Amino acid sequence: MVEDSSNPAQRADELRHLIERANVQYHELDSPEVEDATYDDWVRELLLIEETNPELRTPDSPTQKVGGAPSAQFSPVRHRVRMMSLDNAMRVEELLAWGKRLERQVSEPIEFVCELKIDGFALSLLYENGRYVRAATRGDGEVGEDVTANVARIDAVPQHLQGEDVPAVLEVRGEVYMPVSAFEALNKRQADAGLRTFANPRNTAAGSVRQKDPEMTAGRVLSFWAYQLGAMEGGPTPKTHNETLEWLRRAGFPVNPEIRTFGSLEEVHGFCLRWQEHRHDLDYEIDGVVVKVNDLGQRYELGATSKAPRWAIAYKFPPEERTTLLKDIMVSIGRTGKATPFAMMEPVFVGGSTVGLSTLHNEDQVRLKDVRPGDTVIVRKAGDVIPEVLGPVLSLRPEGLPEWPFPKTCPVCGDPLVRLPGESDTFCTNVDCPAQRQGRIDHFASRGAMDIEGLGEQTSRLFIQHGLIDDVGDVYSIDWDEVRALEGFGDVSIANLQRAIEASKDRPLANLLVGLNIRHLGGIGAQVLARGMGHLDRIMGATAEEISAIEGIGPTIATSVVEFFAREPNRAVVEKLRGAGLNFEGPGAPATPQTLAGMSVVVTGTLAGFSREAAEEAITSRGGKAPGSVSKKTTAVVAGDGRGAAKVSKAEQLGVPVIDEAAFTHFLETGDLPG
Repeated sequence: MVEDSSNPAQRADELRHLIERANVQYHELDSPEVEDATYDDWVRELLLIEETNPELRTPDSPTQKVGGAPSAQFSPVRHRVRMMSLDNAMRVEELLAWGKRLERQVSEPIEFVCELKIDGFALSLLYENGRYVRAATRGDGEVGEDVTANVARIDAVPQHLQGEDVPAVLEVRGEVYMPVSAFEALNKRQADAGLRTFANPRNTAAGSVRQKDPEMTAGRVLSFWAYQLGAMEGGPTPKTHNETLEWLRRAGFPVNPEIRTFGSLEEVHGFCLRWQEHRHDLDYEIDGVVVKVNDLGQRYELGATSKAPRWAIAYKFPPEERTTLLKDIMVSIGRTGKATPFAMMEPVFVGGSTVGLSTLHNEDQVRLKDVRPGDTVIVRKAGDVIPEVLGPVLSLRPEGLPEWPFPKTCPVCGDPLVRLPGESDTFCTNVDCPAQRQGRIDHFASRGAMDIEGLGEQTSRLFIQHGLIDDVGDVYSIDWDEVRALEGFGDVSIANLQRAIEASKDRPLANLLVGLNIRHLGGIGAQVLARGMGHLDRIMGATAEEISAIEGIGPTIATSVVEFFAREPNRAVVEKLRGAGLNFEGPGAPATPQTLAGMSVVVTGTLAGFSREAAEEAITSRGGKAPGSVSKKTTAVVAGDGRGAAKVSKAEQLGVPVIDEAAFTHFLETGDLPG
């Protein structure tokens, strides 16, 4: 880890400078330039140098301090009890080593409490005689910033304590956070308005709390989890951390529900691994698990260092943000002609995989993010989510680095790229562009459309290059003798592809509509359209008014469908498909009783008697809708094993019934919810 072991004093000075700068950016300006993983690496390297060379450890070293200095924008507040930081464990070995240190100092068995480590903004709340009087940021641990007026606008923070056992003075520690759903909605509003989007929920929450105008804070959706007591005069005398949390709940504070108690660190590690896997099931961001000794008497025995309590440790999850070099920005052309810029980066391991490419969405996003080839950029990859470039590290930008210009012509066919009025996307205007042709064929053969196994990207590109197919209608008239002449195609592979193509002719009309690549028409809309019109010929001959009269089809989709079939090349493709014998018939009048007509049912988790697709089909075939998210319009949430905690939690908040599989089966038959 140490980069210059020959001169540890020089390296220690470099690291202190880097860490102090990062502390200012993170704690005071709410705009960190480096991701947490890099910061943690710097701190661990400096700790190693100071442990190996004790003479280099200084009282003002960042390894001996908490957070950063409070901002001059706000009045200073001295905490009654110091707000400390936490030591980190990155691997199970470090977690077990921490446990061994505890065992040497405490003779009695230790019980551990595990809490999700909320990636938010630490606050200290002060109550006098049960009334909220002040809120302060962590600051440097000793002195924070007065943000009382702003925090008063957060609904989750109680203004008065509940219950009878109210202390004369109570200091409560907790974390302000912005729900992921609220963050995504905020960024959508920013993008729609042509404004710069925010990097992540944590920084956005911190910036929202530290506004000079409380109305700005009130305009952001923020929430709060309480997790610790600070100073207290009078009131209860809990003996364990669990008793503390239970009292906080009774007093009216929101306490995270995902808190568990274990008797061994092996069980603790299992809890950590489970939440590392399911961290994105939540509607708030976490970056680890905080492990605490439950017994408060044992905590007193263990004490603290100058920076952190010995009785707690943070088990950190693998990083989801890293910095890397942006080597170039290229443009890809999709099946609709949409020109999408994407980043070509120095490969970096982040979020569990190596990332080298990332979409930049459109011209406006490149400009708003202000990323340029040659920049060091921050890359985020959350679980299975597509990697995203958050923005540049401006302090590392080479001097005079030019802005990236969006190209004027298609990089594939050379025709003009055109940005439509009122839209953020740019398109290649040449419908015969090779990239568009291949994209349309790949989409037609995809699982959600005609499901032609074996007709993948490489095969379609090869067939196009050799003139075997020009459009999706040609898929059913391929010259197989010419295919046999191509390298890699023998009798077995050809027979398999022929069977897949033949089988696709019987796919439902809705899949054919999806495969035709009609703009704005997705899978659900295609099912509604196929059921509503009953035959492809009726769809082709319908007016926009007739199509939009179908329940579930809006004017945008209706207009797009009419415009698609008004184009002669598209009608010619349909005739090729007709000649090949594809199914143009839609489903008739529903044979299944429409017990869920007009209802919206969300399925989450695994059901014993239904696959996810079968459950959603059971809903839609009975006249209902099966969206992927919970809203005020949701009729019920069906929760199976491994259910999404965020969906269930949101349903409970909105008063939406949550039912199990047995109730779901009854619901399908009768349309009645239990009790």
